[in-house]
Amino acid sequence: MTRLGLAVALMLATSATAQTPANIAAAVASPQRPASDTARDAERKPDVMLEFARVKPGDHVADLIPGHGYFTRLFAVAVKPGGKVIAIVPPEAAKRDAEGAAMIAAIAADPAYGDVSVVDGVGSPALGKVDVFWTAQNYHDLHNALSVDQVIEVNEAIFKLVKPGGYYVIVDHAAAAGSGLSAANALHRIDPETVKGEVEAAGFILDGENSALANPADPHTANVFDASIRGKTDQFMLRFKKPK
Repeated sequence: MTRLGLAVALMLATSATAQTPANIAAAVASPQRPASDTARDAERKPDVMLEFARVKPGDHVADLIPGHGYFTRLFAVAVKPGGKVIAIVPPEAAKRDAEGAAMIAAIAADPAYGDVSVVDGVGSPALGKVDVFWTAQNYHDLHNALSVDQVIEVNEAIFKLVKPGGYYVIVDHAAAAGSGLSAANALHRIDPETVKGEVEAAGFILDGENSALANPADPHTANVFDASIRGKTDQFMLRFKKPK
């Protein structure tokens, strides 16, 4: 092969590698997604997030505290054919956001989304074993509702749910380095190093980090709902793997 031919081959290979997986591209482009979801794509980067989570056709995915179903809808398409999505809506979350809980129930009731079900906690036997356990912008809230020991128990329960070789993916608003849990309630943020320590203590191994949602300009001092920073917070993405 000539040098030119080799260069072209390498360029084509790089281009193919950079392409979004077909199942994820289909999920993002799905006409079932409401405008309220697609309007958030620029800030949420769903193609990057789902690829980072390594969601594949046929996977069973658990979506903890899914809000209004932004990721639930994406997962429902990305796991086709043969996959399943289980939305975990604890009673406290349903009480706090009745509109969101109703939207999740509607997704589960709509056969167009495929196999989507709803359970009320990580201890539900209906969960079964999952390939990916996902939670976005919720991990800090575990510490607002539970004691540290109880959060440890939740992570241990998730470890049992995830299949060997499967993933636990956490996306959340970053707090200042070294702040531990001090910003969880006041600012709805958490230090990613604290998350790593807690999840690894349950038996998971840190498998990857992604900075696609990072914002170095975020001073980490404002509540995430403050107009000065809302939608522009510094966020971290962590992927943990359960050893085989």
